[in-house]
Amino acid sequence: MNAAELVEVVLPGKVEPEGLLIRHGAVPAAGPGQVVIRMEATGVSFAEQQMRRGRYYDQPPFPFVPGYDVVGTVLATGDGVDPGLAGTRVAALVKVGGWASHVVVEAADVVEVPEGISAAQAETMVVNGVTAWQMLHRKARVRAGRTILVHGANGGVGSVLADLALAAGVKVIGTASARHHDTLRRRGVVPVDYRADVAARVRELAPGGVDAVFDHVGGRGIVASWRLLAPGGTLVSYGSASTRDDDGSKQWPVLKLLARVWLWNALPNRRRAYFFNVWAGRALARNAFRARLRADLTQVFAALRRGDVTARIAAELPLARVADAMRLAESGTVAGKIVLTP
Repeated sequence: MNAAELVEVVLPGKVEPEGLLIRHGAVPAAGPGQVVIRMEATGVSFAEQQMRRGRYYDQPPFPFVPGYDVVGTVLATGDGVDPGLAGTRVAALVKVGGWASHVVVEAADVVEVPEGISAAQAETMVVNGVTAWQMLHRKARVRAGRTILVHGANGGVGSVLADLALAAGVKVIGTASARHHDTLRRRGVVPVDYRADVAARVRELAPGGVDAVFDHVGGRGIVASWRLLAPGGTLVSYGSASTRDDDGSKQWPVLKLLARVWLWNALPNRRRAYFFNVWAGRALARNAFRARLRADLTQVFAALRRGDVTARIAAELPLARVADAMRLAESGTVAGKIVLTP
């Protein structure tokens, strides 16, 4: 790849992975308050898988460059930005645009990656780590000695969430397919087969209910998650994976989740429910959003350096092989993040 050339992946519409386009152009310049990041790692998350299907509820109109996050070295700085930032490895949450050799980001949105953490390791912690940290510590606020249920405990967000909870002294019950159970046990997670009667098994393990449930599945199963809560418990719903291949409106599954959350919270009970999205509140309080994001990602990187969380990399593939990366991510056969490199 020519370092002086922009290479980016374009999602032209609802296409199979092979329909993703590689586009070449000039490296963009940094505007006032911006930096240009030379990408060293980006990744394939569930959001991009949904965007490919036109199923992510607030994705931009086609065509666009996907890529929820990016890690790389600051190549250039714009007016008003400390020139000393050039040459620094940073991470940024961008929502779209990360699948490119060079990415323009507001300087206020970047977080320095500590020494000793590789670009690929850092990439596994940006969107997944911030999501897990904020759900655990800002929404559920589960204390040591309590018990939580993490659906998809071997997944991108779920694995980081389980690690962070265990480090905080929380007991973790995690759903996953049977082939991942030994790995979960070694990490300290109590595994439950997601194909079995999850509710019955969780009731055996926590007869009084769990203190929090983290549910990325949505759909009808969200009701079962709510019913598993102990008094004072918290349900955090952060996706609707069960509707991945559905037809119809991409907003409808999320609207139904939001309606359930509103109804449950309106009822007289001692439980709470949230629909979590890492971008919530950005439009109303941009500076507060940025400060919180920087603080939380810094905490996640610190946890990674301490060994409280593990960077699970399923595979590293060059950006030119993005179709293979997408196929692998969607296969459900790997544990960890699919990382794209220049």
